[in-house]
Formats: sequence, C-alpha cells, structure tokens
Amino acid sequence: MHPDDQRVFTDFVATRSNSLIRLAYVLTGDQHAAEDLLQSALAKTADHWRGIRGDPEAYVRRVMYHEQVGRWRSPRWGRERVTDAPPDATESDRTARVDERITLEQALRRLPARKRAVLVLRYFEDLPESEVARIMGCSIGTVRSQTHRAIKHLREIVGEHVKLEA
Repeated sequence: MHPDDQRVFTDFVATRSNSLIRLAYVLTGDQHAAEDLLQSALAKTADHWRGIRGDPEAYVRRVMYHEQVGRWRSPRWGRERVTDAPPDATESDRTARVDERITLEQALRRLPARKRAVLVLRYFEDLPESEVARIMGCSIGTVRSQTHRAIKHLREIVGEHVKLEA
C-alpha cells in the first residue's frame, strides 16, 4: 500500500473503529467474534483500499455483513451453544433496563440469520429500506416483509418481558 494511502487508511480505522465494532458485535453477539469479524473486514478493505470509491465505511459494513452471513452458512457455525442465562454477574444490583437488554440480546441471537440481519440493518444501523434491500440483494417489499416477520418472531421469543418499539 502506498504510504499516503496507508496514512488515510490508518486514520479511517482510528476514527471509525468504535462504530464498526458495535455493528460487528450486534451481528455476531460475541465480543471476540466481533473483533475477529472487524479485523477480517478491515484486512479485506485494506487490500482493496485504492479501488474503493465513495464512502469507505459503507464498504467495510458491507464486507462485515457478507462475511458474517458466510460464517452463519458455514457448517462449523453454531457448534457453540447459547445459554439462557448470561455469564456470572459481577454486580447484584442490575437495573431492569440492563435485564431487558440482555433478554433482547439473547432473543436476537436466536433469530435466523436473515431476520437478524434485516433488524440490525434497519434499526441498529438505521438504514432506509432501499439501502437494506441493496445490501441484502432483495426487493424493498422483501425487506418490509422480513422486518415484519423478524419483529413478530422476536416478540414470540421475548414474550412480555421486553417492550419492543416498531
């Protein structure tokens, strides 16, 4: 990589990593897997840095999405079992808000890959339906129906424990 390109890429990574790691965490549901996903996406981005036109962050997000979908489709994915209980809590005075967040996070992990991805792109990333459709390679109508089904499925998993806005 040319030194000027490397400097621009390093600045990009320094300024956008926090935002990108949050997306990676939502996609993977695990901090270590999120770090691996982001590192892999940034490595692929670095390889193509010179040819990236427009918004490099959108490029990295698209790489992360496709990389994670590939992992979900891998026969090795899912060998680890998600438990109903979070790891040992270090504090006993958790608020109801934190409990809701944990419940929602666990419910998101139980959603099928496509439903989870559409919710992440629509509500976490706050992307318009047209952009989600472009990223996922489907129609806007499919995004709408997948979103509706994903929220319905999420409500079935969560029950009355968490109030979902949509």
